[in-house]
Amino acid sequence: MNIESMRAFLEIAATGSFQNAAERLHVTQSAISARIKSLEQRLNRVLFARKRSGIELTDAGIRFQRHAQNCVQSWERARQEIALPAGIDNLFSLGLQINLWDRLALSWSEWMDRQAPHTATRIVCDYSEKLVSQVREGSLDVALVYSARQGGGLVIQEFDEQELILVSTEPRALNVHWTPGFIYVDWTADFASQYRAAFADSPQPRFSVSSSIIALEHILKHGGSAYLARDDIGIFLDAGKLHRVDEAPVFLRKSHLVYLRDSPLEEIIEIAISGLRQLS
Repeated sequence: MNIESMRAFLEIAATGSFQNAAERLHVTQSAISARIKSLEQRLNRVLFARKRSGIELTDAGIRFQRHAQNCVQSWERARQEIALPAGIDNLFSLGLQINLWDRLALSWSEWMDRQAPHTATRIVCDYSEKLVSQVREGSLDVALVYSARQGGGLVIQEFDEQELILVSTEPRALNVHWTPGFIYVDWTADFASQYRAAFADSPQPRFSVSSSIIALEHILKHGGSAYLARDDIGIFLDAGKLHRVDEAPVFLRKSHLVYLRDSPLEEIIEIAISGLRQLS
């Protein structure tokens, strides 16, 4: 049975949409439809029902979901492990949300080298949806992300919560309209909603980035302001290189650990998560 057809099935089940599944898998919607049609023909069962509220699993689809997950996860695990060198027992893959990479990737890899010397490690940096999708399919063992939805045998644990504060390279008062040099950091969809509500009269920012590190480096070099994580900029505030903008609203950014229930690497997952918590 085709692994890619089962990937398509799992993505539709997770997103409730053929179009969303196509976007996540970087194929056309017609390709997704063809894969599901082939799968249903092989199984001689209809797996999805189209309703006004969207796509839903049929009873046969619900029963097939667990088996599809096991097949895709086993395939990914086998594909990765057969390439391991001698002396390495297994491979552990971690996904880090953009804006968490610089803070954790190097220190965590060093932690794993000490605590699990017979385990090869792989780190991937991306956005939440793609990382969670890779955990679901078995190509990632753990992901540290900003947002995740329950389902598909996933365990989701809150990791931490950080304050996002508005800082500037020059002391200034709050301006709810527009300030030259302001850089918009695309933290999360929740942040975007809160920001739009707080700054409803402000026009679209001239400069937007997905990386807080880029925003920080840019304003330190050229001047300006941005919403940044308080824990990441303490030394710059203490040194007077950045100044908190008085009366600016504070936004909260939560992060979550995501991994598969009943993973074959349960012991390594505990070591990996312990390292992430100690290093954060």
